[in-house]
Amino acid sequence: MFNPRPRAEKLPLKRRTNLVTDSQRELEIEGSTYRTDSWTNVPQSILSLVPRRLHLQPSHPVSLTRELIESRFPSPTYNHHNGLSPVVTVAQNFDSLGFPADHPGRNRSDTYYINRDIVLRTHTSAHEADIFRQNASEGYTISADVYRRDAVDRSHYPVFHQMEGARMWDRGKVPGGDVAKAVWDDLAKMPKHDLEVEDPNPTVDPERNPLQAKHHSLEEVEAVAAHLKRSLEGVVVELFSKAKQAAAAANGPDPSIQEEPLKVRWVEAYFPFTSPSWELEVFWQGDWLEILGCGVTKQDLYINADIPNHIGWAFGVGLERVAMLLFSIPDIRLFWSRDQRFLSQFTTVDDITRYKSFSKHPACYKDVAFWLRSSSSSAGGGLRSNAQDFHENDVMEIVRIIGGDLVEGVRLVDEFQHPVSGRKSLCYRINYRSLERTLTNEEANEMHESVRGELVKKLGVELR
Repeated sequence: MFNPRPRAEKLPLKRRTNLVTDSQRELEIEGSTYRTDSWTNVPQSILSLVPRRLHLQPSHPVSLTRELIESRFPSPTYNHHNGLSPVVTVAQNFDSLGFPADHPGRNRSDTYYINRDIVLRTHTSAHEADIFRQNASEGYTISADVYRRDAVDRSHYPVFHQMEGARMWDRGKVPGGDVAKAVWDDLAKMPKHDLEVEDPNPTVDPERNPLQAKHHSLEEVEAVAAHLKRSLEGVVVELFSKAKQAAAAANGPDPSIQEEPLKVRWVEAYFPFTSPSWELEVFWQGDWLEILGCGVTKQDLYINADIPNHIGWAFGVGLERVAMLLFSIPDIRLFWSRDQRFLSQFTTVDDITRYKSFSKHPACYKDVAFWLRSSSSSAGGGLRSNAQDFHENDVMEIVRIIGGDLVEGVRLVDEFQHPVSGRKSLCYRINYRSLERTLTNEEANEMHESVRGELVKKLGVELR
């Protein structure tokens, strides 16, 4: 297995800082070489995480969560795709899904670009059109690492893991072309459950949750929605029954958990690739928690994938979010730990255990305040070019590159606009805290000074 790094966190400060100014003409990712250009903004600190694939690491909480969910979608009806490359084209990641040209997700402030035409996938749906086009099974799941420039805190990380699933029926293959009957017949074969389910709204609403009337009948969508909901309610039973058992094993019978009925509710939602759509919430430890999003797949996706006669459903879930609930893990950075004190706590899906903290080290807070240049825009993403543009994610990225997992959080604590000059000042508070040892003030100061220097160099700010 993995060995903990012997105090290696003290070593990479200078190397991490150099990553920001990396000007390679080519990048090598898992044996393939890619040219770089003015769009390139992915640092080596992110590329170094590509081979980790936590969702495939034996006994890892992310992998165990994947296994539990997959168990509700058995072969041969469902194929499971877990080894797809994270390097995809802009066409796969955005165009195939109908993202408009001005969608903010395309910005370099949000997405890691290898070059103008190639990115690290931002969602598992980047593979959706290809799998639809293959049409190799009635259903599938995709589990994968995805990459987004994002906030720095205990629940966000620039690399995380998603799982999506889909089920389809072909009008040309079901008996008599009667999709609704075929779906209801399949539903009748599925296991039942004793969940309390709140589902107060009609399946479709012309304004809030519209039917794709050009392509689907109400009868078809009623059947598909019922199949979708039963499938995902089964996932909740699988996950949260295990979570209850883990809580009881860790703390003894807890009336607030053990006597609490397992219940879910369906909430109308909007997603660009499904309609009607819902979020599934679970009542857990006295609160309603959103678990996943889902809906009836937009027919344009099938049409564009050359399977226009299909109808079906799809869902998406964040594996870390579920794993944090299932294993009671308080900080997303822990998933990336190589420390055996963390990894050895988890074994198999038949023995789900709550995380036991092995250390709690003091926080070290340091503030950085600066003036934005009056010419700054909000386009962002310019860690190499467009250095005068400003986006908060650029601040987050600089801190991540320099501090890595030694940074627990970054948040804006003050902003001010000068009444005369109109210049804007921002102040961010950075919490330096290791998960594995106590940081010295000298180490924190060294990182903080590097952050201050890179903010000036890369974003053109004026320190206060």
